[in-house]
Amino acid sequence: MKMNIAQKIILKHLLSGEMKTGKEVAISIDQTLTQDATGTMAFLQFEALGIPRVKTKLSISYIDHNTLQTGFENADDHRFLQSAATKYGAYFSRPGNGICHQVHLERFGVPGATLIGSDSHTPTGGALGMLAIGAGGLDVAVAMAGGPFYLTMPKIVLVNLTGKLKPWVVAKDIILELLRRLTVKGGVGKIFEFGGTGVAGLTVPERATITNMGAELGATTSLFPSDAETRRFLKSQDREKSWRALKSDPGCHYDSVIDIDLGALEPMIAKPHQPDQVVTVRKIEGLKVDQVLVGSCTNSSYKDLMTLAAILKGKKVHPLISAGVAPGSRQVLEMLGRNGALADLIAAGVRIFESACGACIGMGQAPASGAVTLRTFNRNFQGRSGTADAQIYLASPEVAAAAILTGQITDPRKLGKAPKIALPKKMVIDDGMIIPPTRSGQKIQIVRGANIKPLPLASKMPTDLKGQILLKVSDNITTDHIMPAGAKILPLRSNLPAISQYVFAPIDPTFAERAKNAGGGFILSGENYGQGSSREHAALAPMYLGIKAVVAKSFARIHMANLINFGILPLTLANPQDYARLKQNDELEFSDIRGQLQPGAEIVVRNITRKKNFAVRHALTQRQIMVVLAGGTLNYFKYNKK
Repeated sequence: MKMNIAQKIILKHLLSGEMKTGKEVAISIDQTLTQDATGTMAFLQFEALGIPRVKTKLSISYIDHNTLQTGFENADDHRFLQSAATKYGAYFSRPGNGICHQVHLERFGVPGATLIGSDSHTPTGGALGMLAIGAGGLDVAVAMAGGPFYLTMPKIVLVNLTGKLKPWVVAKDIILELLRRLTVKGGVGKIFEFGGTGVAGLTVPERATITNMGAELGATTSLFPSDAETRRFLKSQDREKSWRALKSDPGCHYDSVIDIDLGALEPMIAKPHQPDQVVTVRKIEGLKVDQVLVGSCTNSSYKDLMTLAAILKGKKVHPLISAGVAPGSRQVLEMLGRNGALADLIAAGVRIFESACGACIGMGQAPASGAVTLRTFNRNFQGRSGTADAQIYLASPEVAAAAILTGQITDPRKLGKAPKIALPKKMVIDDGMIIPPTRSGQKIQIVRGANIKPLPLASKMPTDLKGQILLKVSDNITTDHIMPAGAKILPLRSNLPAISQYVFAPIDPTFAERAKNAGGGFILSGENYGQGSSREHAALAPMYLGIKAVVAKSFARIHMANLINFGILPLTLANPQDYARLKQNDELEFSDIRGQLQPGAEIVVRNITRKKNFAVRHALTQRQIMVVLAGGTLNYFKYNKK
């Protein structure tokens, strides 16, 4: 049988199920990653599973999100994570070592391996030919314990790249073009596999920009072949032994094909407040900009920052612009320091930030009220910058550099000759800030700060469900809407009673109090509910508030899995027109939900307020039904362990 790359990797790791679109498969996981915004809960969950040591080939705990230490909470979490990694056999990447996806690409990624991470941008690893998938922390904890990772077999889409990029047109423009064509819902239930003659001209860092932002399409993952360019990258990292060739078989099947002529692209930009609001830069050229930030796991590689430094060398930041750079890893920062590029950036007036997620996750660098901020990041959701009324635009480092110099959105092709950046044959190799696991963790005591609270569990699903629609929301509700990030809230990730007070705060600040007073209830949503970050707190905190079901037109993949993991029913309207008929505060009743919840069966719901019935559906497998009825994955694991 002729297979594409995704099929080859899945088949090699297949534990159960059939590789047929829409069917549930279970695969073994080689590597896991967590970061500090999700990792504390993931390690608490791993601890609850009762497994003494990590069973994957490699698991790593990164500190990269909560590095703004305005109180004791983040530092306490870091101590907890370091002691937990030491005890349970995981590597620990210290604060300042870099963003998880950038560091993992440099130091740990392996072509053909499987990786899941408690971060939605884990597919960055697909730049090396990995099957790298974002997941909730509980799914990662189960994988760390040696359990399988379950997913619905996606459609495999070939993105056929032909031609060659013109000067000033770069990898960011390729993924923005895909978002323009497909929207943030266009990748749901799909894996994007990049092929064609145009692939050979893209370096691994450029490929990583594309696979990273595949998450914004809603894709399960994205990946490239492992070829000569992959080998060159791994050799520069002194990891050539990890390389293996990996490509699709000639004539293999794809569910669909998307053709992109690289030579026809031009500089692109995403307007507020979704990454798919993409237009050409020249269409909005001249818009005044207040802040420009270069970094994030999308565009903080050596190539990205060398390009910025080359454009700004000998010039100055526009007097009305606040410009900043966050290198993706300590390796990148050190390389820039050694070759003089860092000095060029400093001389230009660019502010240098820590090698961390920082402003991308709302941890610092909030722009002025009403400001226009141009960022090389992956998301521009309203309020994500830390300023509710800021206008966030997403573009390449080249477009960012043009704005830094001119004070407005400017087509970089007007800057003259584009710089050519060659990747070094050998990068600086120093893993001194990555602490390897000990041989045995029996004598290690886990350090728990005052902010780390016990892990709550859901109760079993009752026979009948009854309650109000506590909130009715529209399409494309993100996990930022449900469980905001930012410097105020992120430090509470290990304190569920505290963080639950902020559920839906950007939409309805009264929600948490109303949910508690009502003893729980339901949420009603439009399309693509839960898009964006993998943060399981967007399911965990509503569970803590008593939410038992979310009724929507459709769900984003990771969030739907997280709802199931925490015993919340994800249900879709059998008739989408019922969305308009249902109102906030309507009282609903699900009679004999335990009996009605059968594979493929519709569920009848009584709207008590309006004295009418309506039907909902679900896409749960028999296993997932058992998980929900048990009150979530931890309960299910505990019951089945006995």
